[in-house]
Amino acid sequence: MASRYSCCIRRSKVSGAPDEDLRVTLATMAPGTALRDGLERILRGRTGALIILGWNDAVADICTGGFELDVEFSSTRLRELCKMDGAVVLTADLSRIVRAGVHLMPDAKIPSTESGTRHRTAERVAVQTGYPVISVSQSMHTIGLYFRRLHHVMEPSTKILSRANQALATLERYKQRLDQVASNLFALEIEDLVTVRDAVLVIQRLEMARHIADEVEGHVIELGTDGRLLALQLDELMAGVSRSRELVVRDYIPAHLDFHEVLDDIDRMSSVDLLDLTSVAIRMGFEADPELLEQRVSPRGYRLLSKLPRFTDSIAERIVARFEILPRLLGAGVEDLRDVSGIGPTRAANIRDGLTRIAEASILDRYF
Repeated sequence: MASRYSCCIRRSKVSGAPDEDLRVTLATMAPGTALRDGLERILRGRTGALIILGWNDAVADICTGGFELDVEFSSTRLRELCKMDGAVVLTADLSRIVRAGVHLMPDAKIPSTESGTRHRTAERVAVQTGYPVISVSQSMHTIGLYFRRLHHVMEPSTKILSRANQALATLERYKQRLDQVASNLFALEIEDLVTVRDAVLVIQRLEMARHIADEVEGHVIELGTDGRLLALQLDELMAGVSRSRELVVRDYIPAHLDFHEVLDDIDRMSSVDLLDLTSVAIRMGFEADPELLEQRVSPRGYRLLSKLPRFTDSIAERIVARFEILPRLLGAGVEDLRDVSGIGPTRAANIRDGLTRIAEASILDRYF
């Protein structure tokens, strides 16, 4: 049954709670899951509920009264047990119902911004135990998730789909611009006319596309079975983006830097920080300078070599180590390529022919 509700999540991290952990929890509540079916049954029955998604000693310490069950979880059982006053406690893997009808007594010193008794208890329990807590409001007819100090309220799936489609349309536009600047960079590389601005602009577009894709992915997780078509479109749009990001960084960062560390550093940049090309350039290892973006720079050739068929990373590493920068590689003859370890006469000729064809095609695309 298609759900009428979904939950909104943002890329930003609040109170140190990683997006990944929150998304794992949201995935267990997505349309098509047994837990979501149970929550929908509770809503239709117009009863409230308080459900803890985890059981350990910390949870046991705040539970009083109720019934010890330890029975297999099912959506119908959850619905029936929530008719009683008190909370229901599930195991963290949602496989069993441990307790029902329990009265929760969390630490009253834990601050809470909620006014309702059920919601205030849910917030404090989530903070004290570290487990997610679901609160179903009978009067408001809403479902809320408390995750550590985060609170997410369910929204109609139509709204989530609308936002997801808008984000996907934005991603398509960014991807088109990314393809344009990447193609332009490639042409400039062939002619050895690249500036820091040209390289950094591609990285900026790659990162912005990843930020938007991350938002769409959050919607896909929340929508569950309702988001399958979105997932297919997202995969198609983002195909090859991560690989391109790695290759551009490896082409342009200073030789003494580790590209994994640089990628991690760039990944921590916010969308606002990415708007400043100079900041991106500095994160890539370039030294701060008023004329930084206009400085000429030559790539190592990783991106160009990746376009050759049946070409492994190990061979690319040896070629880059031998020629160091792309202009030298483009000027190398078959004999020069044969000097590289592991490259025989036939492969050297194929590499030379491949580089020539790519260079010619780039020039034709640029000027004709």
